[in-house]
This record gives sequence, C-alpha cells and structure tokens, in this order.
Amino acid sequence: MITKTKLPVLLLTLSIFFNLACKQPPIVKHNGEKDLISFKPVWGVAYSEISRHTANGLSFTNYGYQMEPQWRINFVSNDSASIYSPTKGKFINFPLTRGYDSIFNTARTWLKVKAMNRDSLKLEIINSYGDTVDKRGTKIYMTFYADNYIKNTLHTDTAILKRANHKDSLFIKRLSDASNKDYTKAFAARQPATLSSTSHKVKVKKWIAEGDLLNHFDTSDDYMNPTFDIAITKAYADFYYSFSVYIDADGQMHYNEPLIPFLGQSLKDNYIHQSTAVMNGYLKHYLKVTPGKTLNMLHASKINIHVQGITGI
Repeated sequence: MITKTKLPVLLLTLSIFFNLACKQPPIVKHNGEKDLISFKPVWGVAYSEISRHTANGLSFTNYGYQMEPQWRINFVSNDSASIYSPTKGKFINFPLTRGYDSIFNTARTWLKVKAMNRDSLKLEIINSYGDTVDKRGTKIYMTFYADNYIKNTLHTDTAILKRANHKDSLFIKRLSDASNKDYTKAFAARQPATLSSTSHKVKVKKWIAEGDLLNHFDTSDDYMNPTFDIAITKAYADFYYSFSVYIDADGQMHYNEPLIPFLGQSLKDNYIHQSTAVMNGYLKHYLKVTPGKTLNMLHASKINIHVQGITGI
C-alpha cells in the first residue's frame, strides 16, 4: 500500500525514469524535416557575393591567391538554386540537396549557412572527401547581400562593396616590401606580369584559363601561374626550353628553375646553362616586360615560359 507521504517520492522517481528513457544519445544525423535548413523565407531573393575571406578577415593568402567574391545566387525552392555562370552569361538552375546542421550542396559545392535573412547571407565553405562531409568547415566565409538591399538601402553597387579592405592592403604592402628586397620572396600578382615582343622574329602567346562547372568557374590560374609560349624564328639553333622566371618590381628577369624533371644532375646543369643563355640572349633583348602588381602595388612575381627556337625561317 502506497501512503500519501510516499506518493510524491514515487512520482518524482517515475518522472526521472521517464525522462532518462526518452532522452536519446547524441548522434550526427537527426530525424525529421525540422532539422533540415529551409530556404523558404528567402525564396526569390537575389543575392550577390560581396566578400570571401578567412577567419582572420583576409581575402589574400601568403602566395597571393585572392579569394574573390564571384557568386550570384537565388534560392528557387528547397530543392533548387539559380546560380549565375560568368562564362555563359546567364543564370543556371542547379539541384540543391539539404543536409543536417544547416549544410547543403549545390553546383558541386558543400556549404553551411551561418546566417540568413532577406538582406544578407553568410555561408561557410565545407570540404568533402568522397561520401564524407567535414562538418568542421574550412573557415572560409562567403558574405552575400541582397541586390535590393544593395541598391535601395546601401545605395551603392557590388563593385564598390567588393573592394579590398584595409587589412588586405596592409597585408599586401608587407608582402610587396619583402619581395622587393628579395625577389625570391615573390608572390602571385593579381594583375600578373606581362610579356610583349619588340621584334617580328619573336611571337608571344599567353595561356588563358577557362572557368567551367568542374572548377567552379575558377580562372585564378591566369594570375597564380602565368604561362607564356614564345616562338623565335631565325634562331641560332633549333631548341625548346621550359623554365620559370622571377620578374622583379623593375621588370627585370631572373632565372628560377627548369619546369621538367631530369635523371641526372649533369643533364640538369646543362639544361639550366643553355636555357639561361636563351633568356639572356633573346628574351631580355626582344621582350618588353611589365611587372606584376596587386592592389596597385608593384612587386616581384613569377611566370612560366615555354620557348621554342626555329632556324631557317
């Protein structure tokens, strides 16, 4: 028989037992639609990316790579996103797959929603390895503003909003100063060094990177690895050399290294000797060199050269 004095204790015990029984252990995947991010509150809002940066607020790396804001996105539904293609010059609809913890995938990219409203959107880029998504994130953040917010509230445009911030300017100034004291500390120039011929005997062609869906419309190879084909007619001999060159802030060329492997050191030494002679004997005399610059600061950078010499033409 349960007395009135024991009843409260029994009820408390049953309550604790019930709560423990109902409490689920922590798991990575959850059950229920409520755990999936919903884009319904922002359907139809046109967003433009105005900033891409790391956790320290910089959009540049030590190598000169700039995380350039490029995306324009519109969430059509919870299953579809419209993203602008710079190469095609139009918006393309991509399937959208929603995951847990505000993670979603579209245009072959995994992203995590950090903040979202009809004025702005902040996403973090997420790495994936096969079928596994690294929920820790890359600490690279994409900030978007709604086009309507930019025009009618901020009264500006995306070109102004995308400008490098003060931290970026100070960072590039430090890198530039170091590279100008020692050209071997060169880094990629956002406006890369250029070569042009001053002789009808020398032809110069720059490689052009093409952005597409597979590389997320990334054309950064144009400035991260500027590469030139150079053809010299009526040369002293038939030859073909591939090597990299430092271009200092004054536009002077300095040999760096061959771009091909060698089986022996003597072969490498001879190749360096011959290709250096080509650089000094032809390229320095028949090319106009414009040094690279970033944020309007001239600095040392590096380029790749494939030069062919042809006799008798």
